[in-house]
Amino acid sequence: MTPTPVTPESILYAAELLRQGQLVAFPTETVYGLGADASNPEAVARIFAAKGRPADHPLIVHIASPEQIDDWAEDAPDSARKLAHAFWPGPLTIILNKKAKAISAVTGGQNTVALRIPANPVALDLLRAFGGGIAAPSANRFGRISPTQACHVAEELGDSVACILDGGSCSIGVESTIIDLSDEHPAILRPGRITRSKLKAVLQTDVRLSSKSQIRAPGMMAVHYAPNTMAMLCPAESLITMIDELCAKGKNLGILAFSPAMAETPCEHLIRLPEQAENYETALYSALRELDNLQLDMILIEQPPENEAWAAVNDRLGKATA
Repeated sequence: MTPTPVTPESILYAAELLRQGQLVAFPTETVYGLGADASNPEAVARIFAAKGRPADHPLIVHIASPEQIDDWAEDAPDSARKLAHAFWPGPLTIILNKKAKAISAVTGGQNTVALRIPANPVALDLLRAFGGGIAAPSANRFGRISPTQACHVAEELGDSVACILDGGSCSIGVESTIIDLSDEHPAILRPGRITRSKLKAVLQTDVRLSSKSQIRAPGMMAVHYAPNTMAMLCPAESLITMIDELCAKGKNLGILAFSPAMAETPCEHLIRLPEQAENYETALYSALRELDNLQLDMILIEQPPENEAWAAVNDRLGKATA
């Protein structure tokens, strides 16, 4: 499947494909999504078939305006309105108790629905042209590296997609923060660009970090965002020693590093990522995919700092190397 340049005509064409029950890949600010009409069970089933995704794994419904919350969610709390006002359009997914409109194929059989307004002009134009909710996980094979360019979608999914809208590289590069507001205690189920501190500042209450929630959400499996090549996180102080030992054994290595000390490492396949967390996020998946395509024996990844600014990166790397 050759990606399609974005024009007003291609947006209208993609919206019509969605109405026909077809799959359309489109850019968001986080990663490329694999979209289907969220109210059409047969169309949603095509997402699961294309990705090889377990049927009980819920999808995020992308909407065009905060007013559409009430189309999908039952008795949405004030906290949802506050977060929508503060962060939408943007990389925040809100989990709420669902209405009947949120079909089981989208919710994974749960009583909750995940909603988001993406901050990408192509995605917003598509949502407005379509007029309804678009269910869209990342446009890649289930559990693998998320796509941040249209060519990544074509590599992963080929002709199982009716249209790939090419909106260039994604500006953020990792998936949205997911916050669960389905009960009285807000909880982050997946870290992202919108940090816990930012959420607490808006809600004026504590926000828990919950990896063991009863609510299933995208990206919560132990292994996810993973290359086909074996990958290992390595503390900075032992990375050079690890490289030397593995090279001495004849291993063909790829290295993802960010510290200046690694710049002179004599390794043919070294990619140095930015030292600033948000810039690192933007570059991560593309770099990981580049190394994965080299048929290496192993990818070694320098362990980033373990603080809130790096929470999304550490979550993705932990699961990619699990």
